Amino acid sequence: MTATLLDPRLSALDELRWQVGNTPLHRIVHMSPRPGVEVYAKLEWQQFGGSIKARPAYNILWNALASGALQGRRLLDASSGNTGIAYAIFAASADIPVVLCVPENASKERKQILRSLGVELVLTSPDEGTDGAQEVARAMSLAHPEKYHYVDQYSNEASWKAHFENTAPEIWNETRGEITHFVAGLGTTGTFTGTGRGLKKFNPDIELVALQPETALHGLEGWKHLDTARVPKIYDPTIQNRTLLVSTAQSHNMIVRAAKEEGLLLSPSSAANLAGALRVAESLEEGVVVTVLADDASKYSEVLDQLLP
Repeated sequence: MTATLLDPRLSALDELRWQVGNTPLHRIVHMSPRPGVEVYAKLEWQQFGGSIKARPAYNILWNALASGALQGRRLLDASSGNTGIAYAIFAASADIPVVLCVPENASKERKQILRSLGVELVLTSPDEGTDGAQEVARAMSLAHPEKYHYVDQYSNEASWKAHFENTAPEIWNETRGEITHFVAGLGTTGTFTGTGRGLKKFNPDIELVALQPETALHGLEGWKHLDTARVPKIYDPTIQNRTLLVSTAQSHNMIVRAAKEEGLLLSPSSAANLAGALRVAESLEEGVVVTVLADDASKYSEVLDQLLP
């Protein structure tokens, strides 16, 4: 018996599979610091769900349905916003109830979007970030296992595998196998771990550069300062060649530059990724540097305010 027959809601998800991934690779032209170095960025907001989190969210949700874990139960997870939005959009198409534990200081726009999509929000301590949201979600699932299926994106292998199986091959093909460096920030770490593993399989000489916030108190929503935060179980520290630190100020400066020089309206984490990629490019004489732009500025009113004259 196929998974689709086990849960007919999978058919609705299957209809959306083609809308996940296959995002365009955009060349950074005006800000590229070296003539012999090409810098590219995946425009991840150009897929169903509006962010890079559509990839792992789809994988996690599909696997949960196929396993039978969502029969009579609600999908439960902790999210700072983008994964939750992707869950909600896919779940709405398949009539799957979703409960999300979200830090209270997540952007107003994200919380409004989630509520409009029918998600039940459990707001958690703003001081504890996603670590605190995970604790609340775990406690809820333990207290009511008959009511919730806690998918835990931070330890769910479907998260990094979405990037291993799709993001990495896309980048490899789009650069015609010429990529020399992959640069990405660490949050749930699924993007870096999965894409990095996949690219190393194509060419073990590709250099993987991980980005982290400069300090524990930072404004890069979705990123983790791993020295002071709970390290996700899916994180593989052995694959990275080096780590660079990016400050919130560098991210905000890049938001303004990217808009004026490249016509890109970026979220803080996307701008931080681009800042890191350009720093890597500055250190090279030649190469092909690729990063991912997780989402755009549309869900961040503070970013749009920053860009106003």
